[in-house]
Formats: sequence, structure tokens, C-alpha cells
Amino acid sequence: MALEDYNRKRDFGRTAEPKGRAARKRKPAGSSFVIQKHAARRLHYDFRLEMDGVLKSWAVTRGPSLVVGEKRLAVQTEDHPLEYGDFEGTIPKGEYGGGTVIVWDRGSWTPLGDPHKGYAKGHLEFELHGEKLGGHWHLIRMAGKPRDKRENWLLIKGEDDAARPEGAPDILDERPESAKTGREIDEVKGEEPGWSSRTGRIDRRKPKPKNKPEPTPPDAAPALAEPSTVKGAKKAALPTFVKPALATLVSKPPLGARWLHEIKFDGYRLEVRIEAGRIKLLTRSGLDWTAKFGKDIVGAFKSLPVGAAIIDGELVVEQAAGASDFSALQSDLSEGRSDRFVFYAFDLIFLDGYDLRACPLVQRKELLQEIIPAETGTLRFSSHFDANGDLLLKHACRLSLEGIVSKVASDPYRSGRGKTWVKSKCSSRQEFVIAGWVASSTSRKAIGSLVLGVYDKGKLEHVGRVGTGFSNVVAEQLFKRLSRLKADQSPFAATLTAEESRGVRFVQPDLVAEVEFRTWTADGHLRHASFRGLREDKDPLEIVREVPKAAAKARATPVRPNVTLTHGDRLYWPDEGVTKAGLADYYAEVWSHMGPFIVSRPLALVRCPNGINGQHFFQKHAWNGMNRNIALAKDPKDEEPYVSINGLDGLIGLVQAAVLEIHPWGSMIGNWEKPDTIVMDLDPGPGVNWSEVIAAAEETRERLIQAGLTPFVKTSGGKGLHIVCPLVPKAEWPEIKAFTKGIADAMASDSPGRCVSTIAKSKRKGKILIDYLRNQRGATAVAPYSTRARSGAAVSMPLSWDELSAAIGPDYFTVLNAPARLGALRSDPWAEFKTSAVPLRAEKRRKRSV
Repeated sequence: MALEDYNRKRDFGRTAEPKGRAARKRKPAGSSFVIQKHAARRLHYDFRLEMDGVLKSWAVTRGPSLVVGEKRLAVQTEDHPLEYGDFEGTIPKGEYGGGTVIVWDRGSWTPLGDPHKGYAKGHLEFELHGEKLGGHWHLIRMAGKPRDKRENWLLIKGEDDAARPEGAPDILDERPESAKTGREIDEVKGEEPGWSSRTGRIDRRKPKPKNKPEPTPPDAAPALAEPSTVKGAKKAALPTFVKPALATLVSKPPLGARWLHEIKFDGYRLEVRIEAGRIKLLTRSGLDWTAKFGKDIVGAFKSLPVGAAIIDGELVVEQAAGASDFSALQSDLSEGRSDRFVFYAFDLIFLDGYDLRACPLVQRKELLQEIIPAETGTLRFSSHFDANGDLLLKHACRLSLEGIVSKVASDPYRSGRGKTWVKSKCSSRQEFVIAGWVASSTSRKAIGSLVLGVYDKGKLEHVGRVGTGFSNVVAEQLFKRLSRLKADQSPFAATLTAEESRGVRFVQPDLVAEVEFRTWTADGHLRHASFRGLREDKDPLEIVREVPKAAAKARATPVRPNVTLTHGDRLYWPDEGVTKAGLADYYAEVWSHMGPFIVSRPLALVRCPNGINGQHFFQKHAWNGMNRNIALAKDPKDEEPYVSINGLDGLIGLVQAAVLEIHPWGSMIGNWEKPDTIVMDLDPGPGVNWSEVIAAAEETRERLIQAGLTPFVKTSGGKGLHIVCPLVPKAEWPEIKAFTKGIADAMASDSPGRCVSTIAKSKRKGKILIDYLRNQRGATAVAPYSTRARSGAAVSMPLSWDELSAAIGPDYFTVLNAPARLGALRSDPWAEFKTSAVPLRAEKRRKRSV
């Protein structure tokens, strides 16, 4: 932003603020920073970094936090002159930014990486050297909306010795004084402010007119809007309960300017009723679940600046990567945990004596945003987007979110399911009635699968079973609960076949399960279903088959293996509820993408017969009882043959053998000595921020491109990233190893404070290991789409380069959410992998470095 904006907003004959003049000499980025505590209409902290001869500026509404990862909203404002960093005093009321300013902290800052590239990309990473603040920090730009006049960023503290744990004293309370004069805001407030462009010279001896309201500073937060001024608002008593508006399922988002679009959350829909400090959290059917969610959420609503209100929204639990997860919410509820609950508010039905249901949606949301302005914290405003719904859905699906909800911007609030609220999903998911269960084959007091149905014209119709997605705890809880609901006969209207009824124990159809699945079979049954949780907020009689109003694009039917699994309900990942059958379903889904990277290659495997919590075995040769679909390949330099597979049946044979990690060689069987793949493993040591790993990946990419190669990127499913290049297999292993060692050594030499190329753990704290040792004979790296034998059920996921961001960490994608991502992608990010292969250039092989 130019200083013209700064100057245009101020009358320097009436305010003591310095006039904006560009610095004569461009100073190096990282010279100075200042944080000014600014008591305008609403107290905030102005955070300013010197860049390109000006102070880049952000208004941090709640001030900086020293708690690692705690996000503080930072609204970017106009650039300020360097002289402003010394300004402390009062700005006259009626002037832009009217209020009191002190220099709360000041010092220097050091960018980590190129600050201009970081600023342009929307991620500034830096260290502060101030009197109060220090250490590692991030400024990350949030996704904007077309109507936004200013960009919203997040100010986040990095992990280091200057950070503080949650619950520690707040630096804002500890150190309220000015770093310049030692005065606090109230001491400066009494100073003569000078002039006001509206009132002329201010004379404190002159009494103010009693009935004349004070002017509101242009940049200050306005007082809460009066609901009576909104078109359609009606004076009314606070309702006891309002039936919620519900969205109709459609195959794709609607087009047109009349629609706005929101992210679809994966939690409990709640109506929050506020009356004179009393809070009720009501389910969509009107049940009072206030006590269910703990004191923190209730306390947050009590602190809102309203007397009476009804707020519509969704309560969720967000995983570390930021996506809401209904299974995690269910798990927290069963454990009595409430510290991760977040409420997203997306509509306002009633406010302080006025019924707002007849008001246009956009105006209801404007009022709501004044009550809940933040997009971080316990209570959050659910932002909407006017952009094309298809683009928003595509972005949501790439992140494996549930989908989006589209609403007519001018529509009133209509209870029930209608056509002006519609939902578009990334994967098939809906509620089903539990009509029976099948006992676990591995535990006497747990269920193995659920038998499901939907109502059609009042009759319960069988739709199949779900046998994965149950953690040990949930499987045992369902066993106890369903045992009490025993029914003497089937609740289904039609008689089940012998196969459908085998082993089933029927129950009264009183419970509802939410299930994610890939598709419907031709006979109307679920395929590849995964249990997500019980929905006790929904009436079983309302559960019907959800079919989009427009026909969805047909998905390719996954290849079906010809391998019989025994004990398919055996839990491989107990906490995530991923069973042997669930893992087989996952691999059948991803086979067309994964197959080319593991077929006809020597494999190294990690087997866990008792799941990830049991013993792990490293295996590369045959074992007793090996499935007949697993092949063997004779290595000319090894007496024992290597394990390999020739197709999907072989992969499912590995699943039957409890193989939870698959690590292929970089060369094919029959061409053992000449690799066709290079893998650079970026493995961060303790204390390394994810943004640093991304920067190292981009540097590795550039070096490989300079060498004439085409690099691709994937998450490792563990801690880091893998940069993978296809090769025409001409060079042999020693040449490939020398070439990749040269790249790793060059990066370590150029950035010794950030990268190392040696394995020693003692040298890796705070640094990234550029591991080139994957590129030698017999060495392996985890395959694309392979699972990892560790908690979380993460998979190694191929990405496009533009997907690298703070939103996707190394273990973001899992067995549970990866198929939804693949089903939503319009193109495979690694589609050109094979065709991009080139031989390693001879001169690069000779130089052994870049």
C-alpha cells in the first residue's frame, strides 16, 4: 500500500501524527518493528514491520499471544511512514483512528527467508527482537472474499524458548506500559489531543452538549447495530425454540450472484438460545444439550454483548490440521473432554427483542458478525464466499472437507428443508437407522459391524452393513447399548436373504448412525462404508435415502479384488477404528493411482499382526503362510527372493498379512541396477516449523529442475515431505547416489543453519535432514498412497506443488479422508509422472552436484 492512503485519511493540521513521506533510501528488510497499543472505539494493537521504506501495518484485534499456535486475527491496514514508529499520544475524536496510542513494544525484526516472496505468497516468517516480544513468529494471510476491503491475516507465535504454555500469564496483562515512556494508556489519555476536524480546537473547560452524540472514528469498530433498523425485523418475544432451516442435497453448487457459499461443518447442529445470561444449547429437534458440552462453550456465549438472541450454528472438534471431524467430536464426548470444542455461527434468528427471520440472510449475517466478529477462538463467525461455488467446492474437496452449503443471499430464514439452502458434498455421507449388528470375530464384548436401513414410505429398507470406523472403545460401547435393544424379529419390511441375515442380531430401530461411503451398488446397498458416529440428535423415522436432485456424475467403479479376508473386523488402527476390511477398501479405492508405483518392484514391508499397538516386523523376504497372491522376485545379488506383487490381489494379500507400510525400491524387477525414480526425503528435526520444510522442498525442486529433472511432491505420512523425480533408467545406483548427495551437500552448505545432509541426530535439532540415502541399491522409501504404521492412520499423499501450505501437514491425509480427496480431484497431480521421465544428464552425473 502506498503512503497516499495514509495521507489521504488524515488532516495533519489537526492531528499530531507524522506526515507520510517515503524514506529517501531503501533500508534492508528487517530493520525495525513497533507495536502500538491503540485505544480507539475498540482497544487493539497495531503491529508494524519495516519493509521497503515504510511500516507494513496490521491491526491485531486481541493483541499478540505468546502461546504457540494460538491464532490472532490481524487486519492489514494502510502502510505507515517510518516516523510513525515513534508516535505516542492522542488522536482527536472525530479524526481517523481517534483515540490514545502508546508504543507498547519496539525493536528489530529478522525475516526467515525472502520477505518479499513471503509477503507476496501470504506467509511472512520472522524473528522479533523487542523489549517484550522475541523469538519466532508467523503472519499468514487468510483466504479472502470478493467483498473484503482489507486483507485478514493471522499472527501466530512459533515454538521456541520465548513461547509460553496455555494458561501462563498473558504478556498483555503483565506488561501494559509503554516501551518508550513507561506510561500506561490511561496516563496518556489525559493529554490534550489538539484539534478535531469536526469540532475545531478542543477545550476541555467547555462542557459538551448533553444530547449530542460523540462522532465515531472512521476506522473504529462501530457499536452493535440496532436490529430494529434492519428491513423485515419484527418486535417479538423470544421464542422457546425455532425449527432449523435444512439444506437439500444437490449434485453440484448452484450458479449465479444470488447465492453465497459456506464451508459445510462436520459436527452437531445447535441452536443457541440466550436470555438474560442464561444459555441453552438446543439440538435440531429441540433437545436441551447444554450440559453435554461443558462450561467453556456456555461461558463464551455468556460473554457476548447481547441480552437475548437465538444463534444458529454448528459445534465441532477440529483436528490438528484444522478440518472439523465428527468422529473426533464423538470421541471427545465419550471421554468427557471439552477443551477442543469450537462453535461456528452462521445465522442469527433473534436479537434483543426482534425476530429476524423475515430479514435477508446477508443482513442477518452482518448483525451476527458484529456479535461474533472473530474467525478464531472458541466462538467463530462462519464466513461466506460470493465466489463461484464450484471453485469453493473443489478447494474443500481437495482438503477432504465434507462439502459446502449454498444459500440465497436475500432469502428469509425458513424452517424445514427447502430449495434456497442446498448442500454439495465431496463424498457420500448420510445417516442410517441401526437395525442390527454382527458380533466381533476378535472380541467377545464388541460389535464387528452394524446392519443399516433407511425408511421409504414408512417402511424400513435394508441397505447393507458398515464394518469399519469403530475404535475399540466405540465397538464395546455399541455392544452394551445394542444388547439392551434386542428385538425378537427383523425390523425390516422385506425378508433378508440368507447371506444378508447371516450372524445378524436384530435390534429395535431406535439409534441413528452417520456413515461415509463411496457409492451405492446396483442393488441399492452401501459400498466401502465407514462409521463416523451416532447421531442422537436425529429421529430415526426421518432417515431416508438421500439422493441429489440432479444426477451426480458417475464415478468409476473400483476394481474388486478376488482375495478372501479372514477376521475383516480386526482393528489395525484401534483409535481411528480402521479395520483390516477398511484398509482393503481403501486400497481398492486408490489402486488405479497407487499400482504403477508398487507393481513389479522389490518391496520392503512393515507388518503388524496385532495392529499398530502390537509388535512391528520388518519384512522383505517370504514368510510362512504367505498369501498365494503375493509374488517373489529373485535378486541376482541375494540368495533369498524379494517380496513383490503383480496386481490388486497381491496388495490385498499384503493386507491379509497385516502389512501396514509398503516401501518399494526405486528400480524395477529385471532392471535391478538402473533406477527409474529419485527420492529426496526432507525429514525435519525437533523444533523445525512446517513452513521451513515447505521452503526447503521448493528449494530442492528448483535444484532438481536446474538439473533437467521434473520433481513431484508428496507428504510422507510421517513428519516431512518427499520430492520424487521419474528417470529413464540409464544411470546406475552409484551415479544416482552421488548426484543426490551433491544436492543435499549443496543445500547444507548454502544454508547451514537450516539444512544438514548427515544422519547424526545430534546435528539435527532445529534443522532439516536432506536424506539422499534412499537412492542406493536396496534402499526404499514409502510408496505413494501407502499407509503408515503409526497412530492416526496417515497415508503418503501425492500433491500438486501449489497445494503446499500450512493447511496440509505431513500427516493430514488418512485412510478415512484420502478417498474423498481422490474422488473430488479433476486431475491426478501426478498424472504426468511417467511421461516426465528423462535420463540423468551425463554432466550432472560427472559433477555429482548442482
